[in-house]
Amino acid sequence: MPELVAIDVAQDARLVEHLERIWGRGDAASVIDQRLGPAARDAQLEVLAPTRHLVADGAEIVERHVATGRGTEPGDALVVCTSGSTASPRAVTLTHDAVMASAVAISARLGVTDKDRWLCCLPCAHVGGLAVVTRALLTGTPVEIHDGFEPERVARAAREGATLTSLVATVLGRLDVPEAFRRILLGGAAPPSEVPPNVVTTWGMTETGSGVVYDGVPLDGVEIGVLDGELYVKAPMLARAYRDGAPIDAHGPDGTRGWLATGDGGTYASGVVRVHGRLADVITTGGEKVWPADVESVLAAHPRIAEVAVWKRRDPEWGERVVAWVVPRGRAPTLEELREHVTASLAPWAAPKELVVVSALPRAASGKVSRRLLDGSADAP
Repeated sequence: MPELVAIDVAQDARLVEHLERIWGRGDAASVIDQRLGPAARDAQLEVLAPTRHLVADGAEIVERHVATGRGTEPGDALVVCTSGSTASPRAVTLTHDAVMASAVAISARLGVTDKDRWLCCLPCAHVGGLAVVTRALLTGTPVEIHDGFEPERVARAAREGATLTSLVATVLGRLDVPEAFRRILLGGAAPPSEVPPNVVTTWGMTETGSGVVYDGVPLDGVEIGVLDGELYVKAPMLARAYRDGAPIDAHGPDGTRGWLATGDGGTYASGVVRVHGRLADVITTGGEKVWPADVESVLAAHPRIAEVAVWKRRDPEWGERVVAWVVPRGRAPTLEELREHVTASLAPWAAPKELVVVSALPRAASGKVSRRLLDGSADAP
């Protein structure tokens, strides 16, 4: 049975060598997040259950056998932890065919040529960063790998020939010269209301092996369906199964299997996908439904807001009320200012009924805001 090797070393150019060696002998790979503390790292290893552990031993990098690990199936390439906002991560298994399908479809959509070079500056423990490396490896495109996002280092990479990169919205605003890249893929969360013309907004998840919708348009080979307001995906880049053995696919809008129920609400009309957000995140206030991402997008344009997250709290009158957690820019805005700002663009029931001023927003390891931690509790509201 093929092995699963946990790559638990610094994120650098040698990652390509590690993947080539592991894949070359028919095994699958996982990448351990180097930013995690001991307890969180142990939790990630428990979820992944690797059979071998690639670690640094002084100046040497060695593989150690893990007696409690579980092997993989022939054809498996990667096992990747999900990057959602829930407290307990889950891992999905991607096959070589799925990883290749993603690499080919994305490269075709971006028009990648031999003049391009990828820059990976996102954590490779999550699919957003790891997919940059694997698509470069599988298409023969050069790739530069950083161990994190440093604006000056990223800008220097662009000056020195990197043309393509993948970022999350949190760090896009920290990059002084985003136009230096030919294309920037932006994913991981709802994009800001305005992005530079070279930025491509993407939608996808770990189960889809990376983004599968670019600027609202599905990649070639990707089918989108809607059932009861939920977006479904059928595509050759879908993961094979969850690491715990649970199947990925389900019956979709057409009644056949092979679809992924994404958990995201949205619409698909005239070939364009519009994502509203996680169905579990919908705020029902006074019988009206409010999507937090829509309110966040409007509030992000307020001149006195540096960062914002919208979530809900229980309300005896309205059932749930819209709450805005705001990291201010200078003087904090008032609740009335926020309500006026929102009602200028959205329905009045979408306006926050409460304002919480904070110095920072809680984030998952992937960089996504963790709404369920805004109140300091995993089960808020």
